[in-house]
Amino acid sequence: MARPKEFDRDEALHKAMEVFWSRGYEAASIRDLVEHMGINRQSLYDTFGDKHALYLQALDRYQAVETHKVFELLENTNSVRKALRQLFSGVAEGSLCQGQQRGCFMGNAMSELAGRCKATAARTSSNTAALEGAFYRALLRGKKNGELTAVRDPRAVARFLCSSLQGLMLMAKATRDHKALEDVVKVTLSVVE
Repeated sequence: MARPKEFDRDEALHKAMEVFWSRGYEAASIRDLVEHMGINRQSLYDTFGDKHALYLQALDRYQAVETHKVFELLENTNSVRKALRQLFSGVAEGSLCQGQQRGCFMGNAMSELAGRCKATAARTSSNTAALEGAFYRALLRGKKNGELTAVRDPRAVARFLCSSLQGLMLMAKATRDHKALEDVVKVTLSVVE
């Protein structure tokens, strides 16, 4: 009879996500993962499969938890401008916090593995499309309620905002120059002013 698992699967997966998010796929060793997850090597393999399978599950977890926070902000804030300002300024502010300079896990995955791993490419493309869709719906809502009358092409602006958010997170990963990040935020938000 198999022994019952002595760890919380979701908690362990969340911890694996943090390791991959901070270190990337290649730099995260199995040893790093089991130590951070608080499980043994065999439990990792029995529960999640190999390192690559765990990585893909961690990407799914990121979309379910972290990307979902963006969706909620865009969907549940009355003012679209306020939601966008909160989102973009939050990235700039967060970059000043110790340990927060890790960028976007999906963006990191795009640059590290998507070009050579179809499963990673599918997940990052799906996440990008979902994010673009959330921006698009928010912009349409802003146009409908009269807040964003100057936005002429909501689909193009949604794509621009998606790209700008990824670029800002990448930039925030590499610099602690808050003024430079705020400049990016200011210019990005000017498209909805």
